Amino acid sequence: MTKGRNVTEPYAAVDLIRRKRDGGVLTTDEINWLVDRYTAGFVGDEQMAAMAMAIFLRGMERREIHDLTQAMIASGERMDFSSLSKPTTDKHSTGGVGDKITLPLMPLVASFGVAVPQLSGRGLGHTGGTLDKLESIPGWRAELSNAEILQQLDEVGGVICAAGSGLAPADKKLYALRDITGTVEAIPLIASSIMSKKIAEGTDALVLDVKYGAGSFMGAIERSRELAETMVALGTDAGVKVSALITSMEAPLGYAIGNANEVRESVEVLAGGGPADIVELTVETAREMLALVGIPDADVEGHLRDGKAMDVWRKFVIAQGGDPDAPLPVAPEQHEVRAERDGVVVAQDAYKFGVGAWRLGAGRARAADPVVHSAGIDLAVKPGDAVRKGDLLYTLHAENADRFALALDSLDGALELGEPGTEVSVTPLIAERIQAN
Repeated sequence: MTKGRNVTEPYAAVDLIRRKRDGGVLTTDEINWLVDRYTAGFVGDEQMAAMAMAIFLRGMERREIHDLTQAMIASGERMDFSSLSKPTTDKHSTGGVGDKITLPLMPLVASFGVAVPQLSGRGLGHTGGTLDKLESIPGWRAELSNAEILQQLDEVGGVICAAGSGLAPADKKLYALRDITGTVEAIPLIASSIMSKKIAEGTDALVLDVKYGAGSFMGAIERSRELAETMVALGTDAGVKVSALITSMEAPLGYAIGNANEVRESVEVLAGGGPADIVELTVETAREMLALVGIPDADVEGHLRDGKAMDVWRKFVIAQGGDPDAPLPVAPEQHEVRAERDGVVVAQDAYKFGVGAWRLGAGRARAADPVVHSAGIDLAVKPGDAVRKGDLLYTLHAENADRFALALDSLDGALELGEPGTEVSVTPLIAERIQAN
């Protein structure tokens, strides 16, 4: 018996940490015990931090990641949508700058008679949060009971709300630990974190939008591909229909970065307009979601043009206490950045623009921090656009003009201007599709 082991416990956390540290494999029972006892507080944060670092450095086999995911699901409740008379399909994005796709996507997919239970989160650091954006709408509320979620899915067709604390509580505890121990990027931990919540959510089908590039937390496309393949396998093993899109986050999505301004841009898409990249990713993701639930040839562009998606949006906002016609917050202070010479926009660094918006008040450094819904950045150009000296490049919005200096410092080099006539090769928005084997 290992020294220090509680005689009532079948395992000692230090033994499991050592084995994983040395490149070994954990059994199903060991993983189940570790997650259960960590959730209960018997295994301490310092021990789970050591295990997270061992996993970060040594990795996990597919079976181990599956077991970790299932153990986190088992730590809490599972939602049940079997009472609905329609299939359910959902989408998850790994996050980015200007990534407002959920807002037009949910009502678009729901307009085809399927249910879209979109349990979303809040932003942290340079990436925005869906709930923060929607809370720009006066009266809109993110917290719904399970009964309210089911009723809204039945009557409206879609819901965007906060995930309840009962879903995968082990993941919530482990996620907070990863954030302060330098282990956020461990693919087994990312994949099990995302998929434990999505599988516990109980949806029939799931499309994953896995970002790569400057504004993503994965960075290189190879790591994004590995994460996508891992998550598709986890979902498939759990009986969920899953596919993934690997998409570029080199430049911000759309022209709006923030909260209220991203809602405005999303409504433009639902009205049949909006930026080409937002429309493209919304349409392609909608096609993927609908195909997984047996609607392969849906006229998704038509539902944007004819107002069907907008009708669902309005019902959704009203159902969650919001006023779809109310004015959105507008920042009292603006600062314009203009071109100092003629040229062509060669690149926009999504990460730097995300940090700039965060410093204006659109994001948060800690989970408890408030956000300023009117703060953010509105871009006036995209890569490939020609500009003349004095043309507007982007506008900063803040409640307090004192924020501009720090934001502008972080935006140094965020937009690269080439010589007039420079040919710009724009990165395709959707790089790859990953299907279940």
